[in-house]
Amino acid sequence: MKSFTPIVLGAVLLAGVTVRAQNQAPEIAFESVANPLTLPDDIYLGEVGGVAANSKGDVFVYTRTGHPTISIGGSRAFAHGGSRLFQFDRSGKFTREIGKDSYGMMFAQQVRIDPQDNVWIVDQMTGYVMKLDSGGRVLMLLGRKPESVPVPAPAPGAGGRGGRGGGLPGAGAQSDVFNRPTDVAWDSAGNIFVADGMGNARIAKFDSKGVFIKSWGSRGTDPGMFGTVTALAVDAQGNVYAADGGNKRIQVFDNNGTFKTQFANVGTPSALCMTPGPNQFLYSSNSNPPEDFDSGGEIYKLKLDGTVVGRLGKAGKRPKEFGTVNSIDCRSENSLLVGEVSNMRVQKLTLR
Repeated sequence: MKSFTPIVLGAVLLAGVTVRAQNQAPEIAFESVANPLTLPDDIYLGEVGGVAANSKGDVFVYTRTGHPTISIGGSRAFAHGGSRLFQFDRSGKFTREIGKDSYGMMFAQQVRIDPQDNVWIVDQMTGYVMKLDSGGRVLMLLGRKPESVPVPAPAPGAGGRGGRGGGLPGAGAQSDVFNRPTDVAWDSAGNIFVADGMGNARIAKFDSKGVFIKSWGSRGTDPGMFGTVTALAVDAQGNVYAADGGNKRIQVFDNNGTFKTQFANVGTPSALCMTPGPNQFLYSSNSNPPEDFDSGGEIYKLKLDGTVVGRLGKAGKRPKEFGTVNSIDCRSENSLLVGEVSNMRVQKLTLR
């Protein structure tokens, strides 16, 4: 483990110190609009992998519904329902579907909107992270589907972009393709961070053009290692927050991947969102399994030093209750969009 020095992150944190949040955090009063989005009669929402809003208030939902698809992984075949990307206007009215029947949309994991209003989707089954402009045109593709037969490793120094080619670890050799990625985030310089989190348990960093820079993390329980990386968020200073759901903690790294600290006792973090503005907060969902509505399910609001400000909701199916939150959009500190897998819906929350 590399050595490191104390840092300032909203408050003074000692490197390697676990910040333990209080499960008995005060409840935050809030209102909820369940199902604020209106779909055509012949389309249903399905399991919501991701939800995000752009600067105009348009809402994008990446959902696990669509035409049945067969994918081949190794010697096994997997059947799943496909995925679709929907766009709604600021009033919640359906406006269009983007990328219908796209080869890159098989198992919706996440959708994010960058500061330039580009739409990014993370697809767990294809291993793709896809950047679309506001018109739905593909601008960048990180990752690739694994080949069905072995291919020679690229020559050292061959270079590469978007997870293709290159001789550096993580730069696109067959063994370095994304394995069930879960999230994407950016810093103020435009660097791209991908949570390659379910299969590889690592974080990969690319520059703004999609050129691989480095990756860090592996399977384990020590600081800097992951059980799973289920979500990412980046603060204004470029620090990277990773939801390590497999180890029931949030880990914090500097921009180069050096471990700084970790937050425990926020349950099993599944989705993360960083608020904008000079006084930032981090929202984290405590995931609960679909069959268990008696535990977990709440959303925590944290300061960037790990202090829990409060919690919202609990597990359940009614408004103000949550079923496996996989996505949080917090373009405003007190207005959230929450995407639920188990309840197959989006809730709009307004904090009081």
